[in-house]
Amino acid sequence: MRAHYDVLGIGNAIMDVIAPVGEDVLLAENITKASMTLIDQERALQLHGALKKSSDSLSEIAGGSGANTVAGIAALGVSAAYIGKVADDGLGKRFTDSLAALGVTANTAPLKKGEATARSLIAVTPDGERSMSTYLGANVTFGVKDIDPAIVRASAVTYMEGYLFDTDAQKAAFVKAAEIAKAAGRQVALTLSDSFCVDRHRAAFAHLVDNHVDILFANEAELLSLYETDDLNAALDNVWATGTTTLVTLSDKGSLIKNSGDVHEIPALSVDKVIDTTGAGDQYAAGVLAGRAMGLGWQDAGRLGSTCASEVISHYGARPETSIHQLVVDGVTRL
Repeated sequence: MRAHYDVLGIGNAIMDVIAPVGEDVLLAENITKASMTLIDQERALQLHGALKKSSDSLSEIAGGSGANTVAGIAALGVSAAYIGKVADDGLGKRFTDSLAALGVTANTAPLKKGEATARSLIAVTPDGERSMSTYLGANVTFGVKDIDPAIVRASAVTYMEGYLFDTDAQKAAFVKAAEIAKAAGRQVALTLSDSFCVDRHRAAFAHLVDNHVDILFANEAELLSLYETDDLNAALDNVWATGTTTLVTLSDKGSLIKNSGDVHEIPALSVDKVIDTTGAGDQYAAGVLAGRAMGLGWQDAGRLGSTCASEVISHYGARPETSIHQLVVDGVTRL
């Protein structure tokens, strides 16, 4: 049966709250400069209020790695849906509404009691440094009950964010989504997200990849960590032994795609100036998955991924600001 959605993303639903502030605010609020600190709800609500008072241009952008990827997919004209966990509060409604405004079907049943909607409170000082205080909020309650079988079955690819693969309940939710997708003849994609995630849950990630994943996204460090090796070719062989297509990003060296035993080298696209690498991996995945949905072969899909990554590192923020279609039309990149 034809899929209703090309890609379904499952991930941490986090609102990015970006506040340009002076150095004095960091000192007054005890924020460690140029760091990322996990905080609890009480601290999150207090700091959110303080940044609102201290910044005259505070902005809120629906974020999280998986949400950034589906936003990029939608920007390429490909149908996308999203499952995450927000609270029944104003920030949660704004998160869901922002995805809907992009054309993404957001299936985020709000949490009625308990944790608030997750947020990453980002204090940006005049020197451009970003100091982040992150509250995971409602995401920590994500579990099997949040997986809607109908939307999984209706999606050609279910793309899962490794950052959310943390608690036992979250791991069980990933397995459930994968099983539903495979039973419906759909594909499952996974991004490892971060070496720290892999180090914490290596055995569980390996089991998921071996038994449930068709398409794996990782950077070099994450893939080497998964198989505890310093030999990239050996790691690629380990993944392909399960029949899983692997896409490995190599920063400014581009990426590698291993499929059907072949390794394709995809060059990175040059940019005039790298402004912010945040979201490069997310948008690479968006380009690849959208490209596959458009019927592109792996190499051309990889080139589209490189195009999307190059666009996002040319400005602040983890989502595209320039039409990728227009870049192709203008001859900036060719597929």
